[in-house]
Amino acid sequence: MTYPADRLKRPLTRRGFLAASGAAAASLAIPARLAFAKNPAGEKLHGISAFGELGYQPDFKHFNFVNPDAPKGGTFSFLPPNWYYNQNYQTFNTLNTFILRGDAPPRMELCFDELMVRAIDEPDALYCHLAEWVESSEDRNTWRFGIRPQARFHDGTPVTSRDAVFSFLTLKEDGHPTISTTLRDLTDAVALDERTVEIRFSGDQSAQSILSAANIRVLSAVYYDTHDFTSGSLDVPLSSGPYRPGRFEPGKFIDFERVEDYWARDLPTARGLDNFDALRLEFFAERQAGFEAFKKGDIVYREEFTSKTWALEYNFPAITDGRVVKTTFPSEKRPIMQAWAVNQRRPKFADIRVREAINLCFDYEWTNDKIFYGAYTRSQSLFQRSEFVASGLPDEAELALLEPIRGRVPPATFGEAVLQPVSDGSGRDRQLLRRAVKLLNDAGWSRQGTVLQKDGAPLTVEVMIRSPVFERLLSGFVENMRRIGIDASIRLVDPAQFQLRLDEFDFDMVGYSVSFEATPTAESLRTMFAPQTANRPGSMNLPGVDDPVYEQLLDYVEAAENRAELITAMRVIDRVNRARQDWIPNWYSANHRVAYWDMFGFKDPKPDYEWPVERLWWLDQEKAIKIGKA
Repeated sequence: MTYPADRLKRPLTRRGFLAASGAAAASLAIPARLAFAKNPAGEKLHGISAFGELGYQPDFKHFNFVNPDAPKGGTFSFLPPNWYYNQNYQTFNTLNTFILRGDAPPRMELCFDELMVRAIDEPDALYCHLAEWVESSEDRNTWRFGIRPQARFHDGTPVTSRDAVFSFLTLKEDGHPTISTTLRDLTDAVALDERTVEIRFSGDQSAQSILSAANIRVLSAVYYDTHDFTSGSLDVPLSSGPYRPGRFEPGKFIDFERVEDYWARDLPTARGLDNFDALRLEFFAERQAGFEAFKKGDIVYREEFTSKTWALEYNFPAITDGRVVKTTFPSEKRPIMQAWAVNQRRPKFADIRVREAINLCFDYEWTNDKIFYGAYTRSQSLFQRSEFVASGLPDEAELALLEPIRGRVPPATFGEAVLQPVSDGSGRDRQLLRRAVKLLNDAGWSRQGTVLQKDGAPLTVEVMIRSPVFERLLSGFVENMRRIGIDASIRLVDPAQFQLRLDEFDFDMVGYSVSFEATPTAESLRTMFAPQTANRPGSMNLPGVDDPVYEQLLDYVEAAENRAELITAMRVIDRVNRARQDWIPNWYSANHRVAYWDMFGFKDPKPDYEWPVERLWWLDQEKAIKIGKA
């Protein structure tokens, strides 16, 4: 995809830019939702934040959460604990991570630079990286970025404003839905000269929209002049980041090689980061195989997500002799969601009573005791571990936002925040199961022999999973559904099929987890809740929520001028979701359960809002020699 030369327009002068933006502000009342505190218009800034003061001054030398003198070297082989876009931790068949098509390896994003990068010790701050400055108009509808003259792609060619324009427009048009949705209110991107790019919003964006837009990865326009961006290719794309793909075998492993002459290595936004010469990712269809590779030392870092393994199997020789460290690290101060999505696109699940009945069959107390070994905490909210969790009765500020939607949401929204059912821990709480049967009967389902039927069709629930470990975990849940007449089953599918079925919403019920930004934006929430995303392939709206009431709730998020107002808006969303049983929270862990071969250095304490171990840690040569891993 290419763009015509007239996009490289002659630059406006600063006076013309400010006069134009000032005229717009004078002719229209500036919407409150576009107020952007502490970020003055018309000035070239080194960073921006949604609601508060920046933690780093213009002359900062490095982020506080890094060791600027960390040595470079070594290989970090690990199983990634998180991933983005179309990435798959069990397999891969493309190196294009920015589209819906295919399965890309996690950490492909590290090959690409951003105009501005997040400070992961602040909740909502971005600092200039590819851009050396950022400037906004008075109405916050227009933003300019000046690209650093030293910025280079890996082939030595400069990163220019044309590349930034191409990236904004292409990712908005053809990018993965989690990217394109955040750019919904972007109306244009224009190259004013070789190093100045201007982006324009519609005026309907939130105050936080710029945080998502400035954070996109910049692609090479020249590379995609001769390559199809929408192709799920294994060609190595031209990029400019701290790593680039090295050796790989699709579905088995990939090495990301550190770029020694990385153009940004001495910038304050890069110093002390990306210390390993190589990041090696190996792919396993089954978690136990990955654990065995860790025990042998082929994998040197592992975050454990299987409670039985953590409780019973970390007793191998390298643990007992001290070569492997087993420990916990505190989780980040950002909201996380782990929940079930019951697919409301299928008529049998559209009735809230059916979803509630299914949830009543899950005996968390028994599962936590017998399966989890007490390792988890019951989730009540989509925004656990954050200030966005609703509790008790709505306060005055929450009621002010709820009253306009009274009658359009369940009455329970206005009472105590809905809590998950508490069982007697027997594994088959008869009281809860009786409640589930009554709900299903009220919804028109009646027992015919051994199964519940309605209009001659049985009530079936297939729980889709991607790993055998979930079969044991969910067996009691499925058995309880069967007890009350639901024809329930577990369906294990291969990793590529699992992702495809998620993207196409081809499932009855599935578990899903998300870690939100510390300052969520309406744009990021829209892919989970907005009616427009209910049938958009690849969106995170897995339950198929298709109710205009969520548009109004997202408007509340957009309108927030300060963090207190954002907290109120998020708690209202939480109340509504919990009352509607759209996403059904299940459980979460309060800490990271981590084991690693004792050959690394790292700075303590860890940052509060993100923890990319592979970027923060470094090889300690003395420790590696001591345990025979040099």
